[in-house]
Amino acid sequence: MPDLDFNEIVSLICKEDARFDRKAYSFIREGLDFAVKDLKKREAERSRQSLHVSGAELLVGIRTFALEQYGPLAITVLNSWGITRCMDFGELVFNLIEYNVFSKTDNDRREDFTEVYTFEDAFVKPFLPKNPRRDGSVSSPSIPST
Repeated sequence: MPDLDFNEIVSLICKEDARFDRKAYSFIREGLDFAVKDLKKREAERSRQSLHVSGAELLVGIRTFALEQYGPLAITVLNSWGITRCMDFGELVFNLIEYNVFSKTDNDRREDFTEVYTFEDAFVKPFLPKNPRRDGSVSSPSIPST
């Protein structure tokens, strides 16, 4: 197969696997870059060539990246691309691995992406009000009367 650019590869993947929107693949690629940069900051002794991101590390990086990019709309955006759970990120990654866009080690498996977090915990709860009342209801800000 001749060298194809990323967009051509994504077109081929989407013809074979229509579960995910094309934008999901660009997001995964950007999310991986974000996760690598984040890990490099925290682990300066690891060189770029030898830095390998595990499935769980990638999921954490993707979560942070999605929240930074889309804020409270992250879950809506991801869902619109067909991504509804952690395993979907793994499917995207392994689709890209099959086309040699990403590489993997012998230890990398799809199961590495098994529900590291729920989408509710990752993308909804960070935006819920923090001051629940004792009776379980959420207090709303008071509006001054005029």
